[in-house]
Amino acid sequence: MKFGETFKEYLHGDQEWFLDKFSHVEYKRLKKVLKSCRICQVLHDSNKKTEQLDDEKNPTFSQFCQCQSCPVCDQMFFTELMREATDIAGCFSSRVRHLLHLHVATGMQRYVLRLRQCFKNDQQALVQEGRMLIEYVTMNAIAIRKILKKYDKVHSSVNGKNFKSKMRAEHLELLQSPWLIELGAFYLNFNGSDGGEFIQFSGSFACDLNATEPVMTLMLPNSIKLEYDLTCAICLETVFNPYALTCGHLFCKPCACSAASVMIFQGIKATGPDSKCPICREAGVYANAVHLLELDLLIKRRYKDYWKERLIAERAEMVKQSKEYWESQTKYVIGY
Repeated sequence: MKFGETFKEYLHGDQEWFLDKFSHVEYKRLKKVLKSCRICQVLHDSNKKTEQLDDEKNPTFSQFCQCQSCPVCDQMFFTELMREATDIAGCFSSRVRHLLHLHVATGMQRYVLRLRQCFKNDQQALVQEGRMLIEYVTMNAIAIRKILKKYDKVHSSVNGKNFKSKMRAEHLELLQSPWLIELGAFYLNFNGSDGGEFIQFSGSFACDLNATEPVMTLMLPNSIKLEYDLTCAICLETVFNPYALTCGHLFCKPCACSAASVMIFQGIKATGPDSKCPICREAGVYANAVHLLELDLLIKRRYKDYWKERLIAERAEMVKQSKEYWESQTKYVIGY
């Protein structure tokens, strides 16, 4: 079955009620645009020699030359696809954030949710929504990849590849979202604590923290395999209290704060707009950093001694930094 038919079945299948709330790639419509470009390109190629011989006498043929620059695609195709990718990334991150917030709720909200579970078990619903979100982002990522590949084939260009690089630079590459890491950790946490009813789907995810290079592996629909290195590039240890910067790189909170020249108790959000990622040196990547709470919970459960050791070290460093900071502030105010 061709992907267009598969994607149509997905959009109008059992999950249609769920997908109605989300944006998606207008694959069929974009394909029609490329089809019209392909017809125009065939006419252009068939008349290319004639046009070269008698261009002035046959101005009609010169119209086909305009299609080589593809004004329709240049003005509408990529703009529309960028808008759709932005909407999809926004929908995915907001829904995953809401889903995981219910799972790792704290304070009074956690108490209310626990009380509610005495009368109604929502865990299966949470897992089901997580599964649909994973399928949603995967299918749309494949649709974008397919349509860009088709664009390059029709126009014999590399503009599709360049557009994909642009999406990656603007952090719209769907399968590089840190929220996928959180969903993977979410399933592994359920599988480890809540028993066998989730084990079938969680089997697609694995996390080896005892290896020389700790890694999380996600097997997504359509045989897509993603691997995430869980080693902090600064301390070279398994990430603790991890944050994913906008550029996609993972760091421990203390390491990220140190790299951005802020104190741990101030937090990642206290960094300035000029702070750069220690790896790729991209600026402005701290403002929208994602706190990977599910991944931290997974490490806490599977690597208890290491997690406890790092927690003690972080608290000691935080107390030390706080003391030094307030001593310096006192000296500044008093004058000695």
